[in-house]
Amino acid sequence: MSSVVQTSLFDLATNELALGSLGGMITRQALGRGAWVDLLPGWLSGAGNLFEDLLEQAPWQAERRQMYERVLDVPRLLCFYGEDDPLPHPQLVTARESLNAHYAAELGELFTTAGLCLYRDGRDSVAWHGDTIGRGKTEDTMVAILSLGSPRQFLLRPRGGGATIRHVLGHGDLIVMGGSCQRTWEHSIPKTTRPVGPRISAQFRPNGVR
Repeated sequence: MSSVVQTSLFDLATNELALGSLGGMITRQALGRGAWVDLLPGWLSGAGNLFEDLLEQAPWQAERRQMYERVLDVPRLLCFYGEDDPLPHPQLVTARESLNAHYAAELGELFTTAGLCLYRDGRDSVAWHGDTIGRGKTEDTMVAILSLGSPRQFLLRPRGGGATIRHVLGHGDLIVMGGSCQRTWEHSIPKTTRPVGPRISAQFRPNGVR
């Protein structure tokens, strides 16, 4: 798989992977109804090699899902790492350790699993949803997402309708959804007709949350 994303523009300051500090740098946005998101642009610098390594080496899988009366291709590629599975890159281990050091007291448990999504171009997307398979359907939880590669819009809206909040997640940016966010809000990555390169989303979750 070849990449067309120009990650080097984001990595000019350093050729080495480096995680920024979370304490005192991350910004929390209260969404209402007990939900919030934390944002930290540029959390991971020097991530070009990580992006390329994951793009080329992760065991990407195409999936098909039942949608009403039809079985359709999922418009992105996926792979999942359970609690006991080794992560495919040491920097993802470091990222998860950093997230656990910052959030464990508030979350009350650790991030233990990781999911990767590959959005190959603007035709790939994820529809409005909350991570409500498992405990997220009934319990407050957190989902931390590290974005790599080409910027894409990340949308949030209240369940049942309301104004949409838009964030553009770029190379190395971090967003953490917490509180009741998975139950009371929905999020999506919409399709776009603009020419965009590939994007990888690395999601960290507690065990039993999907």
